[in-house]
Amino acid sequence: MQNSKLNRLAFKAGIFYIVGQLFIRGITFLTTPIYTRLLSKAQYGEIRVYESWLLIMVPIMSLSLFRSVDRAKFDMGEKYDEYVSSVQTLSFLSIFGFFGLCMLFRPQMQRFWGMTDVMFFMAFLYVFGYTSILFMQRREKQMMRYKASILITTVTIVPATVLSILLIYLGRVNGYLNKLVELRVWGFYVPQVVGGLIVAALIWKQGGRFFQAEYWRYALKYSLPLIPEAISIQIMNQADKIMIQFLAGYEHTGIFALGTTISFIIWIVEDSVWNAFLPWMYEKISAGETEDIERPWMVLMHGFGILSWFLVALAPEIVAVLGSSEYHMTVFLVAPMVTGTLLRFYSYIYTAIQNYYKKTAYVAAGTMAAMVVNVILNYVCIVRFGYMAAAYTTAASYFILLVLQGYLEKRVAGRRVVPLKKSLIISFAYLTLNIITMELFALAWYVRYLVVLAVTVLAVKWILPQFLKVVKDFKK
Repeated sequence: MQNSKLNRLAFKAGIFYIVGQLFIRGITFLTTPIYTRLLSKAQYGEIRVYESWLLIMVPIMSLSLFRSVDRAKFDMGEKYDEYVSSVQTLSFLSIFGFFGLCMLFRPQMQRFWGMTDVMFFMAFLYVFGYTSILFMQRREKQMMRYKASILITTVTIVPATVLSILLIYLGRVNGYLNKLVELRVWGFYVPQVVGGLIVAALIWKQGGRFFQAEYWRYALKYSLPLIPEAISIQIMNQADKIMIQFLAGYEHTGIFALGTTISFIIWIVEDSVWNAFLPWMYEKISAGETEDIERPWMVLMHGFGILSWFLVALAPEIVAVLGSSEYHMTVFLVAPMVTGTLLRFYSYIYTAIQNYYKKTAYVAAGTMAAMVVNVILNYVCIVRFGYMAAAYTTAASYFILLVLQGYLEKRVAGRRVVPLKKSLIISFAYLTLNIITMELFALAWYVRYLVVLAVTVLAVKWILPQFLKVVKDFKK
């Protein structure tokens, strides 16, 4: 009965979480055609590089302490809210420290990051606000609650999106063409900063604890080894755009960034499903029922593999909608970028199992090794073959990450929760399929559509019954 109750709770919370995240994050995707038409390629590239720097800054400056919230739920019990409240304080102190350090070298940092004064100060305010939102989201996720998380994200992202588009439009109308990037920064990040600081206050009120040495030691012991891993994974995610900016310029960065946005389609769904799946998986591991994990995970692997193929097959239409004729070269970036995102998702389960057993140093070691390979390959291949090579080097690096984390998982758990051999076979199959599918672009559009229709019928007949069986097991 207890197991049945857990499955029902996980199923209900997971479904609402997925739907909410699809709506919220889908807004970002749906506004891409507006941004690509209101901004030049160089300005669009500059905005995406700025976002990349922010995603790297958050885990470093917050010490990635929010990641300890997932595991702390099983150790803190009734003091869980106290723990989150106290550790948030430690993250804020760390961010203050980094801000002070960067202020000492502000001209050099702004020049290296490519930020104006507005972008520089807004970046630190955003790190504060977004860190609190991460604490809240992870706490609610582990408690299998969804309403508060969806609400706070909605009331920050929706106004931010509307305000940023409005300011960019008014800037164009009034002739402030050289200020459009800063107008987007003002419009998009101020609502998120305000929302994040409100969340911070709520977390402190609910937990009622600003300082507790025991909690700080737990969080630091768990999270500090993960900082290199967090930095490495963000560098792998963002280094391609930053390196293209330095080596090829903002215009090529804009073309590449649009490809990243298309891969964001599958990432939105992957991340939403993963955040619904993870609490259930941790509960299964805690109960010693790891044998229940493999089958639903394999269904998810095939489901997202098929989704990645559809994105590749329909890449010409997606690029035409999201961008304009200036972005037509993005079509040839979709296959490697979408596949890279898929391989990253496949590695999640091995990383999560290591995190559950608090072997975070193993996670960091594997991710850092893949990151070093990624940066080296990016530099060599961009210089030698051009900016488009970065899409292929990043996909190769995620495959290496999957292999490393899968190998380390057995050392941590003592056995395979999900067989690595199966994961690698599935990964190689979808990698090959997606690359070959680009040959369809040379054929008439109706031929490609017939292929898509045939694959749709086969996929529904093959994967849908398996998915429904997993849902049925969850609902028992």
